[in-house]
Amino acid sequence: MNRVRLTSALLVVALVGSGLVVGRLIPPLITRLDGSVPRLGWAAPVTLVLAAILVGTFAWNTWQSLHKKHERMTADYGIRMLAIAKSCIVVGALVAGLYGGFALAYIDATDSPLGKERFVRGGAAAIASLLLLTAALLLERACRLPGDDDEGESGGKAKNGRPDPTPA
Repeated sequence: MNRVRLTSALLVVALVGSGLVVGRLIPPLITRLDGSVPRLGWAAPVTLVLAAILVGTFAWNTWQSLHKKHERMTADYGIRMLAIAKSCIVVGALVAGLYGGFALAYIDATDSPLGKERFVRGGAAAIASLLLLTAALLLERACRLPGDDDEGESGGKAKNGRPDPTPA
């Protein structure tokens, strides 16, 4: 069975960077197509903060039960938490980039009320997305079993010091 690897920093940076580029290009593209750039509300940042709190709570509870209390975890619960972590990492990184790029598109327009509103609310949503990303990365690390680090470094030896038996 293949082990699930931790999300690489390169993937997170690539997702945030892609989101930044797309988010930065959306307002000029909408304007060029004779459209009106939408105003951002506070619903997205608040929802993202609530999601970050929820995922952070999952991470804290999982860390406490696995690493502090040394309790066992069912496979279903572990897979569910890992799926939540992996999906929130992707969503948090992309959305942080998108809202960050949108906010950067209006960094020069903070003199106007609408430009300032778009910059502030876009920046707030980007920060809230980064909170979600951080909570998801913590949950992913909390899902690691305490013995996972030792398995890869054993050099082909079992815990009793003898070589691993070969499959017959």
